[in-house]
Amino acid sequence: MTYTIAISNEKGGVAKTTTTLSLGGALADLGHRILLIDMAPQANLTLALGFDPAEASRTSAHVLIESAPLQSAIHKTDFERLHLVPCNARIESAEQFLPVRTNYLATLRAALETTVRNNYDYILLDCPPALGAITLNALAASDLLVIPTQAEYFSAYALRNMMGVIRRIRKEVNPNLAYRILVTLLDRRNRTHRNIYEQLSATFGDGMFETVIEMDTKLRESPIAGQPITRYMPSSRGSLQYRVLAEELIEYAKETNQQTA
Repeated sequence: MTYTIAISNEKGGVAKTTTTLSLGGALADLGHRILLIDMAPQANLTLALGFDPAEASRTSAHVLIESAPLQSAIHKTDFERLHLVPCNARIESAEQFLPVRTNYLATLRAALETTVRNNYDYILLDCPPALGAITLNALAASDLLVIPTQAEYFSAYALRNMMGVIRRIRKEVNPNLAYRILVTLLDRRNRTHRNIYEQLSATFGDGMFETVIEMDTKLRESPIAGQPITRYMPSSRGSLQYRVLAEELIEYAKETNQQTA
């Protein structure tokens, strides 16, 4: 059974794409079949895996705007069990085209169900840093929303909007959407970071992953090197923490599937 995960936060700079790449790599290393779908016009995930967004003949934009089969946009990467649907700036047009369609929130979900769901164990959706039609489609198609969040004021404040969007999606199209907050770029030496992390834990409790991703320069280097952190620097702190996150996620997905079976 395929488990679909949207990775989203309207606040930029929270390690959203880094989390998609690193978590996807860690899951693939554990033997799972992974599909990464880049849905952000910046196409950072596409670039990080060595693809030129301008040269991609089929992208997530074709799927959302033209209803192209998702299978036609899937590319193999240099890493075993890790595939990619690339993106480019054209996907920005989806923000205008999608809302005029009937039942537009189900566009991506329909594409996944008719083509690839049973071919992968996990599908990770790298969303744009906005809460428009593209992100709403991702949430409508997902089992779980992962919200990377820095232990900083503006990042934590953005969670208010994310909670509102979750309530909307649950009400309109995906009542079983779950969420987990992932604290990223944490500096335990920073008192403000520690205080905000404690406040987040007190507020959201079980809505947070136990795993925390701490500051690690190797995490910034790995996309430039075109590799998930687990391949680029396997012994680094970031690599170890994303491996632990992958294991925590697998256990959570198993529990969720058992409850809904």
